[in-house]
Order: sequence, then C-alpha cells, then structure tokens
Amino acid sequence: MSNNPFLNAFAAAAYITAVASVLYYGPKTVAPVDGVIVPIAFLSLFVLSTAMMGYFFLYQPARLFFENRHKEAAKLFLLTTAIFACITAAAMFALLFLSTRLS
Repeated sequence: MSNNPFLNAFAAAAYITAVASVLYYGPKTVAPVDGVIVPIAFLSLFVLSTAMMGYFFLYQPARLFFENRHKEAAKLFLLTTAIFACITAAAMFALLFLSTRLS
C-alpha cells in the first residue's frame, strides 16, 4: 500500500464502506437468491476482505520489517491501526449521535 498510515487507514475504511453498502443496498435491488451460492459468496467475500485488510495493514510494515527497518515497520503498523481505530470511533459516535437525534 503506502508508507502513509492515513492513506492505509482510509483505504481500509473505504473498502469496508463499499462492502457494507453493497450488503445493505444489494438485497433491496435484486430478488432473493436461494441455494448454495449464498454461503459460497459470503465465504468468498470473507476471504477477499481478509486479504484486503492484510494488504492495507500489513504489506508495507512487513516489507519494511524484511528490509531490517523494524522500528519504521512497527511505527507504520501501529499508526495505521491507531488512525483506523479513530475512524471507527468517529463512526460509532456519529451513529450514536444520529440514532439519538432521529428517535
């Protein structure tokens, strides 16, 4: 990905937003599907999501680590994780705020 932890964290958040939007709006636009394809699709999405999050969070730190730049690797991983945690907290607070304002 990048050596910029903000870019990595926001890329992860954007991916999650895109997947969540498809999961939320998808059933509203297509007819329900019955059969084995649904669990296959969900397991495939889970594996894809794991790979994407691994890429966003671990690729650059692992590369730095294997270049013997251990402190930079740890710093990048921890900053990316901390920034993502802040994005997640902001989303949760926004959800809480909106749910109390709408009810």
